[in-house]
Amino acid sequence: MNTPTALHLACPHCHALNRVPASRLADGPNCGQCHQPLLTGQPLELTVDHAERHISRNDIPVVVDFWAPWCGPCQMMGPAFAQAAAALPQVRFAKINTQNETTLGQRFAIRSIPTMILFVGGREIQRQAGAMDAASIQRWIAAGLQKAGR
Repeated sequence: MNTPTALHLACPHCHALNRVPASRLADGPNCGQCHQPLLTGQPLELTVDHAERHISRNDIPVVVDFWAPWCGPCQMMGPAFAQAAAALPQVRFAKINTQNETTLGQRFAIRSIPTMILFVGGREIQRQAGAMDAASIQRWIAAGLQKAGR
């Protein structure tokens, strides 16, 4: 698979779309609009207003955790998800609260929580229901990226 010379990244702060040279991705690029870091190593909370931009317009892989505040396994997995985000800063980690964002839960056919979905190029590569620890999340992502040819 050819590596693109420039990547599109949605800003986790202002949601502006940025074009970043692929060779500069490891340099910690900042948003051209709000000047905040584009790669934070932290999960981003997505809402219906900007979920599509982050899932389909990012040229980096996106892992979304569908969760709810009343869900015990979701609460247990939250710190592990954040640890995996810190370990894989060039993957966008996002969370969607299915209690608040019911239309997104329906759109992605979420039947149980927590459920993680790995998107590459806006396309669902794989999904996993149930809580996982940080190492398992990282292995699951690596397997999905390999399946996607990345």
